[in-house]
Amino acid sequence: MKQHFAIAFAFMLTAFSPAAQAQKHCCGSKTALPVYLDDTKNIEQRVEDALSRMTLDEKIGVIHAQSKFSARGVPRLGLPDLWTDDGPHGVRPDVLWDEWVQAGQSNDSCVAFPALTCLAATWNPHMACLYGRSLGEEALYRGKDVLLGPGVNIYRTPLNGRNFEYMGEDPWLTSTMVVPYIKGLQSNGVAACVKHYALNDDEENRHKVNVIVSDRALHEIYLPAFKAAVQKAHVWSIMGSYNLYNNEHNCHNDILLNKILKHDWNFDGVVVSDWGGAHDTDQAVKNGLDMEFGTWTNGLSKGTSNAYDNYYLAMPYKKGILSGKYTEKELNDKVRRVLRLYFRTTMAKRGHGFLCSEAHYEAAKDIAEEGIVLLQNKGNVLPLQLNGSKRKKVLVVGENAIKMMTVGGGSSSLKAQHEISPLQGLRDRLKDIAEVEYERGYVGDTTGNYNGVTTGQDLRDNRSKQQLIADAVAKAKEADYVVVFGGLNKSEHQDAEGNDRKTYDMPYAQDELVGALAKANKNVVFVNISGNAVAMPWKNAVPAIVQGWFIGSEAGKALAAVLCGDANPSGKLPFTWPASLNDVGAHALGTYPGTWRKGHKIIDEEYKEGIYVGYRWADAHKTHPLFAFGHGLSYTTFKLSNLSLSSAAITANDTLRVKVSVTNTGKRAGAEVVQLYIHDDKASVDRPYKELKGFRKVFLQPGETKDVEMTIAKDALSFYDETTAAWKAEPGTFTVLVGNASDNLTLRKGFTLK
Repeated sequence: MKQHFAIAFAFMLTAFSPAAQAQKHCCGSKTALPVYLDDTKNIEQRVEDALSRMTLDEKIGVIHAQSKFSARGVPRLGLPDLWTDDGPHGVRPDVLWDEWVQAGQSNDSCVAFPALTCLAATWNPHMACLYGRSLGEEALYRGKDVLLGPGVNIYRTPLNGRNFEYMGEDPWLTSTMVVPYIKGLQSNGVAACVKHYALNDDEENRHKVNVIVSDRALHEIYLPAFKAAVQKAHVWSIMGSYNLYNNEHNCHNDILLNKILKHDWNFDGVVVSDWGGAHDTDQAVKNGLDMEFGTWTNGLSKGTSNAYDNYYLAMPYKKGILSGKYTEKELNDKVRRVLRLYFRTTMAKRGHGFLCSEAHYEAAKDIAEEGIVLLQNKGNVLPLQLNGSKRKKVLVVGENAIKMMTVGGGSSSLKAQHEISPLQGLRDRLKDIAEVEYERGYVGDTTGNYNGVTTGQDLRDNRSKQQLIADAVAKAKEADYVVVFGGLNKSEHQDAEGNDRKTYDMPYAQDELVGALAKANKNVVFVNISGNAVAMPWKNAVPAIVQGWFIGSEAGKALAAVLCGDANPSGKLPFTWPASLNDVGAHALGTYPGTWRKGHKIIDEEYKEGIYVGYRWADAHKTHPLFAFGHGLSYTTFKLSNLSLSSAAITANDTLRVKVSVTNTGKRAGAEVVQLYIHDDKASVDRPYKELKGFRKVFLQPGETKDVEMTIAKDALSFYDETTAAWKAEPGTFTVLVGNASDNLTLRKGFTLK
């Protein structure tokens, strides 16, 4: 599809060649990362030159789709077509030009990387850079110019079906992790498209939800990650969300797009509609949308025969210009942004990328191992102790031990080159030292296909629920360890796009199964495979609990490494794990999923909890979650000590340096995440008891001590002042709280902001 390069005016529109390759070690590896240089001056010259040569038809042509995932270029001027693709965890397989049916290619499989909840759980920006870089290489090899991700919406309720694609509840953590992801991805000359801007925090009736939220909550909780993507990572594109804010759809929303994104943040990239997210030509023209995708997504049998020409930003827009309803002012701004994207991607001098390389599988495994969270480990049941003269028996139970999880869940569904199941991973790891048996335990989703990608698995099982449990219990009585792989899957109303979960409980009678197994064997390990928290009424009866996420191609290897102790778990929860929905603000206040507006097809969902999301709510209402935000255990132990501040008093222009010593007091090498929270001792507005404002992950050998330094500046002390519509840091006293989880902050020291 990339053609027509050598034609008239090519001397003005030739591929952009960076003057040099910047060398950075943002992935923390010994190999330097070549970073794409955005030569803004040269790009702007080319943009203006190309714009001056384009006809009205050519301008209209580049601001809307020509197929499911592409937009046309300008062949006359040597501008190739622009190709987009899902998604944030791997490059989605290709579909036909006009349909969602698979194109049937043999070279569009990929490495499935861990879902973004797992990436966030690493609390390691180097892993985020490695993730983005590796994913960008796969996208580049596949000929993609824009990758539709990452997602940075906030974990407001554990029922959101799309939480697994996002990075948790905290704006500081999400902002810190998204920046290196974008930089790593765009270092390949492939644009990131951060989504879904904004307030897309649940999936149920997502096209009809009008979010009502305070300006303070909007700016403090729901926008910071998008702002960081724009101002710190310089992301090249952003995708609007399906829902409404201030009674306008977010793909053409004047406040979000024109005022905040383009004016306040000076975003110079392209606003892309979510597929089918545009609804009106006049709003699309005036309210900040630059490229329209997915309207009348079935271009053959629905809508009209020439659907793409009838998009809101296609012929209706052109007719409006010709009739005098619109000038070309807005059009030229949109085209400039699209041309800028072209010169950063399709017209850039790029490499060839890599597909399914050993390095990418290694990256996927490393990220997965660092993101797996050891939630509970009573009696040090983990790692599995399998040495000794007698060959041990390990019973693996659960559908999630064998079910492929890379297929399904919506637009992030992949055609992975391979996916190692948890059962296979354990069998491979233990083949010489233990006997590994398997029992199904429960039957859930036996389908094995999504959007034309088929797993090839036949998961049908005709046993009754009672028989499945009885068979598992019988074998559990004879086993040394029972490892249960349960949780959720990517079926509708679980972890999947388009719908939310209907209940906080685990499906398929798993609670009954786990309870019965816990009575039959004292060494039960429960591995929760999901992107969401779930209810665990049996928590106190099970000694070990592991959060295993959806971790992609190398799932089995990574899980086996952690369970067997080859890898020491160091993941920390990126969200609060509530005991029940009553401990979540959106549910306690009855605001989720909103109320149908009388006489209209709109749902008003008011975020009455305001800034009190996640641990902020737990602190304010003194609830006791099953597992706190930032929680995660290790096979070794750590001690934090010697907290010191560079000054007892600072001004708004100063930076406060915070130093703390971390010692590995155990017998194994491992990593700890030092977490820094700020408490405002007295404020003129209501503020959360504490807020995360810094963290560092540190790797230590047994007995080793390292000093960790973090910095605090004015932005970490500020709140959004609704009376002035600006950020404000009030003079007064603050307390630095440092620990290894939001509920385990053992060190504190005060300072004054003058």
